[in-house]
Order: sequence, then structure tokens, then C-alpha cells
Amino acid sequence: MRRILALLVIAVVVVGAVFIAGHPGHVEIVWQGWQVDTSVGVVVSAVALIVVAASVLVLFGAALRRVPQHMQRRRAARRRSAGEAALTAGVVALASGQPSAARLAAQRAAALLATVPSGGAPMALLVAAEAATQEGDTAAARAAYRTLLDRPDTEFLGLRGLIGQALRAGDDGIALSLAERAWKLRPDAPWPVEALIVLAARAGDWSAVQRTLAGAGRRPGLPAERARHHRGVVLYELSRAAERRGEVRRAARLAAEAQALAADLAAPAGHHARLLIGLGRLRAAARTIERAWRTAPHPDLARLYLEIHPEADSLARAAALERLAAHNPQASESHLAVAEAALAAQLWGEARRHLTLAIAAASLPEPGSAGPSRRVCQLMARLEEMETGDMPAARAWLDRAIGAPPDPCYVCTRCGGGESPEWQALCRECGGFDTLRWRNPPPGAIEGAAPGASAITAPLATTGAQLMLPAPEIPGAGDLPRLLPRSWADGLAAPPQWDK
Repeated sequence: MRRILALLVIAVVVVGAVFIAGHPGHVEIVWQGWQVDTSVGVVVSAVALIVVAASVLVLFGAALRRVPQHMQRRRAARRRSAGEAALTAGVVALASGQPSAARLAAQRAAALLATVPSGGAPMALLVAAEAATQEGDTAAARAAYRTLLDRPDTEFLGLRGLIGQALRAGDDGIALSLAERAWKLRPDAPWPVEALIVLAARAGDWSAVQRTLAGAGRRPGLPAERARHHRGVVLYELSRAAERRGEVRRAARLAAEAQALAADLAAPAGHHARLLIGLGRLRAAARTIERAWRTAPHPDLARLYLEIHPEADSLARAAALERLAAHNPQASESHLAVAEAALAAQLWGEARRHLTLAIAAASLPEPGSAGPSRRVCQLMARLEEMETGDMPAARAWLDRAIGAPPDPCYVCTRCGGGESPEWQALCRECGGFDTLRWRNPPPGAIEGAAPGASAITAPLATTGAQLMLPAPEIPGAGDLPRLLPRSWADGLAAPPQWDK
């Protein structure tokens, strides 16, 4: 387009020059006693020179006026480059565990970037706040986070930092109000919802957790499947509270809803079955346990299945567990439940068959499958001793049990800790809500977990680093992990065979 326009201009100039050359004409100018006689071509050329000279002068003046702006831009670029270098040095110092150096670098970055339009001064404040936190200067960290609240684009970061400060100080009320403010500011962010849930759960206010989940269901922040599972956990806790108040039927109804929403947890199903047994609804309790066994086989469910009719003999008990195991025949817990009942009934062949299947399943090349567990080894030792009296073989299995992988327990999926034989809504290690799952604990899981790491953790993305905002441990979570209960097959009366 520009070439076409240039060609048109040249064409017009050429045509004008040819026209003037063909019509030379005569121009006479009389001004203030002066008389000028010349041709039309000379006059046109003079006018063109004057126009060109005037244009050059105008362009030169405009360039002079832009010189200060160019110099200011260059200074700002140099300050921005130096400020970003200082900010990077501060983040590297944080990652190196040098908070003093990080704070100095953050101060330099803030000074360099403060006058730069759309600079990185807020990030410098963030680095300074984290450096102050590592140094234990909570006042300086809190002041930096409060400064971030003054800017609309960094208010969310300031709220997150202040929530971490409040949690470290044990001010759950302040943390709760700040989390509500953060949720209103960014309803699509998942961590404010999680913070509200954890804080309300720590306070035991399950109705508040339920309201938060109801509000989160109308917003995109919390995934639907996770919100559904959280609702099941809340209903389970509300059911337990109703049971403590003596509202057994309401507790059973809430437990049924909890089991449907959190089908992968054995605790709601076991609680539901116990309530049904207490109400005399034995068949419904059996169906509840059988339904739960398909998705969450657990020793407690097998024990409850036997408690439906505690007057049965050992043969009826073994037959009952055979029926229960049929609902999930591939699960290791099915083989162990039947094997333990068969041992109690002196059905040696059946016990050996199921223990062999459990050992084969534990030997598969899958994550967490590192050979038979301690429970399997102990059962094999009992079998060798009770069936044939082969004490050397029994001792060999007991020796193997010493170094065998631990039995499944509830492990926190967030921190890898919280190892417990009983399910809890909150992890005792990190305070995570609805994070305990029944699984084989990985080797060194508890040792590798960071003590005190919080479920309300705030990873703040900066230049090549993540700044974490830990929270204090959950109070009242217990001092030491409880010992595993004795095997449900020992000392239990056997229920008779009953019709489903």
C-alpha cells in the first residue's frame, strides 16, 4: 500500500513538472518597493524548498521535545532490570535459607522498582515478608502483607499471607474472617474454600462446613467430586453428633447419606451399620456392610458383620465371612478375613488357600506391594503351629514378620503422615480435612513428612520459587498413634448363619 501511494505521489509530481515546463508563464512580484520578475517554475521550486525546510524544523523540534522522555524510559528500563536482578537474588537467597540476604535484596528491589510504572514492588514486598517470617520477625512480615492489601491487584496475596500469620499465631478467628474476605474477592480460587472448611472443622462447627460446601457448590472453585466427598464426611460427623445427643434414627439417616457420598471410606459405613444394629435392623445392617465391602473392604466391617449375630459358632462365622468376601473376591482383605475365620474354625485347608492368595496378591509388581504384610506373616505362623505343630516354620514366619511391610492403615494423602488405625476427618500431622485414606504406608512416609506443614498451605508463585505459609498443628489431635487393635477373630463369639 505504501509503494502504491509513493508511486502516485511521484506521478503527480512528474505530471506537475511537465505541465509547468510546457507552460512556463511569467510571475511579477512588487512588495515594499521591491520588484521581482521570474518564471512560474522558479516560484514553485522556491515554495517547495520553504515547505521542506519548515518540515525539517518541525521534526527537529519534536525530536528535541522527546529526548527527555527517551532518557526517562532508558533510566526506567535500567532500574527495572536491576530491580528484577535484585528480586531474583532475593528469591535465590530464600531458597538457600539466607533470610537476611533475601531481606536486603528485597529492599533494594523495592527501591529500584518503586518508581517504575507497573513494576515488581509487590513481589519485592512478598519476598521481604517471607524473609521476615523465616527470621521470626512476625511484625515486619505482617506489615509487608498489610501493605499488599492496599493495592487491588495484590490484595489477594496480602490476605493469603495474613492468613498464614494468623494460623501460626493460633488466631483461628482472625484467619477465618480473612479467609471469608479472600473467598469473596476470588470465588473461583479453591484454597479459600479449603481454608474455611479446615478452620470450621478444627472448631468442630460441622454446620458451618456444610454451609461453606453448599456455597462452594455454586462456584467453580472446588471440584464437584471433592465437594461431594467432603459433604459425605460432614454428614458422617453430623451423624456422630446426633448419636451423642440420643437422636439415633436421625443419626442413621445421616450416616446412610454419608455412606452414599463417601463410598470409598469404611468409617461411615461402619458407623451406619452399628446404628442399624442398635435399632434392631439386622438385615439392613448386613446389606450396608456388604455394599461397603465392594468399595472399601476393611477389618472393622468384617468384625461388625460378625457382631450382627454374636451367638454363632465358628463354622457359621466362617461361612458368613465367605458370603461377605464374595462381594469383593479379589481384595486382599477378603482373603484375610476368611483365612482368619477359617483358622478360628480349624478349617486348615481353607485358611491356607486364602493366605496363599493373599501372599500372591501382595507379591504383584504394584506400588505398595512389597511382599506379605505383618498380619499375613503372623497368620501363617499361627497356621503352621495350629495345623501341624511345625514350630520351625512358625518361627520362620514370625521372623519374616519383623521385617515385613506394615499392614494397611489410614495415611494422609497430603503429607504422607497421620498414620492411624482409625479414620479421622482431620489429619493429626498437617490438619488436612478429608485426606486420610486406607492404604499401605510407603516406606519412610512418616519420617519424610514435614511436621507442622499445614493443610492451609499457600504456594505463591514467584521467580523460580514457591513460598509456603505453614500453619500450627491441630490441637487435640492426640499425642501418640494408638496401637492396632487385636485381631477381631480372637475372643469373638461366632454368629450363626443367617438369611439375607
